[in-house]
Amino acid sequence: MDQDPGARTRIDKWLWAARFFKTRSLATDAVEGGKVRINGLGVKPAKDVRPGDRVAFSNGPVSREVIVLGIADKRGPAPVAQQLYEETGESLAAREQVADARRLKVEPAADRHGRPTKRERRDYERWRS
Repeated sequence: MDQDPGARTRIDKWLWAARFFKTRSLATDAVEGGKVRINGLGVKPAKDVRPGDRVAFSNGPVSREVIVLGIADKRGPAPVAQQLYEETGESLAAREQVADARRLKVEPAADRHGRPTKRERRDYERWRS
């Protein structure tokens, strides 16, 4: 891990090394898909990231904004990867709010098991018309 202000590496490599994406190709796809922004600007996979940059990205339903603290070219253990960034307070609050919403959401088909019975299908048809 390099915390020198002049240190830099590609954004796709940094996202992979910081363990936000499982593979480097997934990180590259996210950058190419416009899901990653550095300091508010859309970037390409070869864009360099430096300590102090704000990186905003989404990975599935989760959106994060982090401040780069260190640079790593290689993927290491999770404790080392967590030292590469600091998540902003707004990002933490938003992630917690999304997690609460997911936890409280009721699955529409939770009470259904398998195919509907003949009786359930007839009830549904009566309700629908």
